[in-house]
Amino acid sequence: MEIKKTSKADLEKGKTLALLMGAIVALAVLFVGFEWGTRELKIDAKEGIADIFAEEEIEITTQEAENTPPPPPPPPPQQEVVAEVLTIVEDNVDVGNQTLMSSEDTQREAQTQTYVPPTVVAAVVVEEEISEQQIFEIVEEMPEFPGGDGARAIFLRDNLKYPVVAQENGIQGRVTCAFVVNQDGSIVDIEVLRGLDPSLDKEAVRVISIMPKWKPGKQRNKPVRVKFNLPIQFRLQQ
Repeated sequence: MEIKKTSKADLEKGKTLALLMGAIVALAVLFVGFEWGTRELKIDAKEGIADIFAEEEIEITTQEAENTPPPPPPPPPQQEVVAEVLTIVEDNVDVGNQTLMSSEDTQREAQTQTYVPPTVVAAVVVEEEISEQQIFEIVEEMPEFPGGDGARAIFLRDNLKYPVVAQENGIQGRVTCAFVVNQDGSIVDIEVLRGLDPSLDKEAVRVISIMPKWKPGKQRNKPVRVKFNLPIQFRLQQ
């Protein structure tokens, strides 16, 4: 029986490709090694040159610093010299008799002085002159009917006559009159301030006119003319 070779079992077929790949890898390793060694040499060379320049600079700077003299110290601050001026007084100068007073002498002198009280100026009150014809409405002492308000009410009750016309018409109410009480107590200038009926107003004026003299009003203890208001009540009996 004859033995046959298959293409899968042929080992010689991939041998050439494997040798080629191995050669490429070897060349790559050699190239990388060569490049890495060159870079290290370049770096070392640069570092050596930098160290040489640094040493030279240090030596030059040190020599220049040793040869340069130190700067002089700053001058001290100048102090102002104040000249003292002495005044020399001659011994033969006549000073004169000068009296020196102490605080005790001043207090003693103040106690011995006579106390003079301040001058008090009295205020002058100028009183206004009261004219005899001047009419007051409010005074210190108001005029008064002789016997007081009770006697005045009795006088009005006894002397007041109710008009027949007002009684027939049933008119009643209050009539307010005003009059002036003179310095002697007499009554003048009677007038109706608030009327109610002509007949009642006329009767009110009549009753006031027959009143006796009043006690006059006074201002600063002097009789004066005073205007007085008097209401009179008219009332019908039921």
